[in-house]
Amino acid sequence: MPASRTSVGVALSALLGLTLAGCGSNGQSGDTGGATSATSPGITGRATAPPSGTAAPRREQMRIQITINDQRFQATIFDSAAGRDLIAQLPLTVDMVDHGAVEKTGPLPAPLSLDGQPDGADPDVGDVGYYAPGNDLVLYYGDQSYYPGIVIIGRLDGDAAARIADLDGAVTATVEFRAG
Repeated sequence: MPASRTSVGVALSALLGLTLAGCGSNGQSGDTGGATSATSPGITGRATAPPSGTAAPRREQMRIQITINDQRFQATIFDSAAGRDLIAQLPLTVDMVDHGAVEKTGPLPAPLSLDGQPDGADPDVGDVGYYAPGNDLVLYYGDQSYYPGIVIIGRLDGDAAARIADLDGAVTATVEFRAG
């Protein structure tokens, strides 16, 4: 019976080896996907799953500073195709007009990607948006209902929306990338 024991031992060893190899692959193909965007400074690729019992890692935030007159406003731009396209255009100056007493809007030099975006949105006070049909950057300081062509690309910090609401008429905004 020694031959039988040897066969069982070899079979068990092979089975154990296959089981361990399957557990170690984690179902991944070897693509790390962590490349940094060449067109967008400070933007990193996808986040990986944390070990069990730890907090999820934060993605790099795309921060901008908007200067109107002598006032500075900070905002976070979401990690989306449109957000990355906006960051790639910075720094820029946008001549903005008041529209409907709820938003300041102004044309961007180039369109933003709409990949993965809905057909429209219902922005909140304090949202940073893109109005695709007009190729406009939009700073929402009032209540705008759902409208086709609106893409929410970010969020103003703190009391920025209220301060922008206090600015009468047309303004010139300087928009810059801000690390952090």
